[in-house]
Amino acid sequence: MICAGGTGGGVYPALAVHKALLSQNPQAEVLWVGGVNGMEASLVERAGIRYDSIPAAGLHGVGMKRLPGNLLTLAQGVRASRRILDEFKPDALFFTGGYVAVPMALAGRDIPSLLYVPDIEPGLALKTLAYFASRIALTNEASRMYFRQQGKITATGYPVRPDLDAWKPAQARKKFNLNKDLPVLLVFGGSKGARSINQALLEHLPALLERMQIIHLSGELDWPNVQEYAEKLPAEQAKRYHPYPYLHEEMGAALSVTDLVVSRAGASILGELPLFGLPAILVPYPHAWRYQKVNADYLAGRGAALVIEDAKLKSGLYLVVEKLLETPEKLDAMRAAMRGLHQPKAAEKIASILVELAGAKHG
Repeated sequence: MICAGGTGGGVYPALAVHKALLSQNPQAEVLWVGGVNGMEASLVERAGIRYDSIPAAGLHGVGMKRLPGNLLTLAQGVRASRRILDEFKPDALFFTGGYVAVPMALAGRDIPSLLYVPDIEPGLALKTLAYFASRIALTNEASRMYFRQQGKITATGYPVRPDLDAWKPAQARKKFNLNKDLPVLLVFGGSKGARSINQALLEHLPALLERMQIIHLSGELDWPNVQEYAEKLPAEQAKRYHPYPYLHEEMGAALSVTDLVVSRAGASILGELPLFGLPAILVPYPHAWRYQKVNADYLAGRGAALVIEDAKLKSGLYLVVEKLLETPEKLDAMRAAMRGLHQPKAAEKIASILVELAGAKHG
């Protein structure tokens, strides 16, 4: 099998599917194809998966000045994809989204393929990939309305990392040195971080730390500033503040002891927050396609989350957090609503479709 996709919401789900695939078929060979200098390479290689890369560039919204160069890159990506397909000879292709997968879809249009759609609303690249895919897996039935290929679609849920819920709360509290009698707020914005969330948190940090413990994943870009701020906190507050640039294996530990989440609204919230039943304050990223707002509105519309606009975050964050923690019945209702959205065994369902497609190639 070849997995083709970019960074973002498709990487961790694809890794979860890879593990489920090997569980169902230990002899399966997998090659991951990403973009040149792709950020996902280190995560993929960490998982022990062979990695190759192709030139890739988006075409939607790039402007006439960049369009000719991006078209040339796309053609180069198709040629590189054909070379990889000739050498690896896959039985099935798995697309996890993004323009990186388009050259592989063009080159491998005669090979059975599965497209996985992480977010509620797909972008143009995913809609394009849907025309090449033999089957389409959705995180949620709400995405079905965006596709014409109704007969190909299966709603599987979001494939969460299998090690995510392996932590016991007592073990996780010890890992972060947390007091079991104080609520825990988890704040994060993705691997790169989210500057507006970081700034809003630091603005209100002393007041928040009077009432709770905070696990803060700042991302690499703002980490030096966050680290410097943390060093200046009074000793009592410093004990309650747990900043990190990013968490890998320990992310499950953080989620298992959290009472409330503040985060962006990337695709992972559709799988990870329901798994743990975590109420959330979601801040959609305002400078990109609206997919984060659609994700956030989906959870908010079902009573599992609240949404704050990025522009109102600095003034509104403390008030919203304070109000939620003062109304435990509201938090309990959000927790129950979020837990009700969990769809188990998503990775296993997607892996089964891939095994079926690979078998179909051989009749």
